[in-house]
Order: sequence, then C-alpha cells, then structure tokens
Amino acid sequence: MHNNRLTPRFTVITVTYNAASVLEDTIQSVISQTYHHLEYIIIDGASTDDTLGIVKRFDEHIARVVSEPDRGLYDAMNKGLALATGDYLCFLNAGDSFHEDDTLQQVVHSLQGKELPDVIYGETALVDAKGHFLRMRRLATPEVLTWKSFKQGMLVCHQAFWVKRSLAEPYDLHYRFSADFDWCIRMMKKSHSLHNARLVTINYLDEGMTTQNRNASLRERFRIMAKHYGLLNTAIHHVWFVFRLLVKK
Repeated sequence: MHNNRLTPRFTVITVTYNAASVLEDTIQSVISQTYHHLEYIIIDGASTDDTLGIVKRFDEHIARVVSEPDRGLYDAMNKGLALATGDYLCFLNAGDSFHEDDTLQQVVHSLQGKELPDVIYGETALVDAKGHFLRMRRLATPEVLTWKSFKQGMLVCHQAFWVKRSLAEPYDLHYRFSADFDWCIRMMKKSHSLHNARLVTINYLDEGMTTQNRNASLRERFRIMAKHYGLLNTAIHHVWFVFRLLVKK
C-alpha cells in the first residue's frame, strides 16, 4: 500500500469475451484518465472475434493481458484480482466506462484530509451501446453504506464499488450470476471505513438480461441474503418475491 494517502494506486480490471464491438470505448475511458496512478489488467476468455486485436493496439497502456478459457465471469475476475498490485480494485467490464476523463482524479480529491478508506463507492449512470445517457440506476446509492444496507438489494453497482486490495478475497464460484452481490457484502463486513465519493463514477452499459437469467440471478440473490441476514429477515423484506417463488413450484 502506498504511504502517500493522496495518491492511491487503482488497479482497473476488465473482463472480456468476444467483446470487440464495445471494448475500445472501455479501454479509452481508462487510458484517458487524468489521474495516472493506475494499473490496467485485461482478462479475456479466449475470444474468437477481434477482441485481442483491439487489446494489442493499446498494448503500451496495459500492464497485463491474459487470454485463456475460464469457468465464467467470476473465475476471470478472480484471475484479475490475483494479478492486481494497486491499492484499490475496480472491475470495469467490457462496455462499461468511467463517467469522465477525470473521474479518478475527482475520487482522489474527495479523499483529501482522510485516511484511505476500506471501500470507496459512487453513483452509476446507465448508457446505451453508443454511450448515450439513459437514466440513473434505479436503486439509490445510500449516503451512508454498511453491510446491512444490501438487505434492500444491491444499492451500489459493483463497478462503482472499489475495495482495498489488501482486504479483497476471491469471488465465490458457487454463484453463477450474483457472486458480486455476495462479494460486496463480505467486503463490507470486513471493512471499518466506507467512503461515499458523492460522484457519478461509472457509465454502465444497459444491455438488459434475459428473463431466464434475471430469475436465476434473483434466486441466487435471495439465497445470498438469507445466508448473510437470515432467512426470516430476508423473507420479511421480500414477501412478494417469496410468494412468486411458491406459486411457481
């Protein structure tokens, strides 16, 4: 960890698979940051399109590139986590981008006069494939965040949730769709300080999710919440969701 609290180093990790159509904008948003204390890692799942051709064009700006088959998104993210050397981890997947060229600089400025927190979090804007603003994320980012906040759902987008590398653990690969939800709760449980940057930090590509995947993700999230908050507490917070599950059986 860097001793100078005003210049923390960020490791930005991008996971890709056949993402040639959206990857360049993501890379450009990283390498155009006015704050230069960052390390960029790309983990590719052995793409068969021009993903690696695009990566090669920006070789000099990328610290590590791994391209090999993986066991899914969270396995790839674990590979990136293991390679990271920065103070904070930021997962910025293909199609997503930093909100502004000076986003990291603004975040660091928001830390002035403070010890480096365990977690930094911010707001997320949803954009279309051309990068045009659609709307802010439906779930509102809380002014004060704790591990209990996620009883209401994932109130902070994973891409806008940056954790100290020294605190980070691997993602649980038992979860196929919502390991990030479980990971964020686990990281907050370990954290002593969480900092609200009060900034829009991320543009998230809103591609939507198939109904089948959305339902599977919701079921996983319910299991995760029951694990962390207790089954009864979770059921009370999600009476309608539990009713729907029972009706479908």
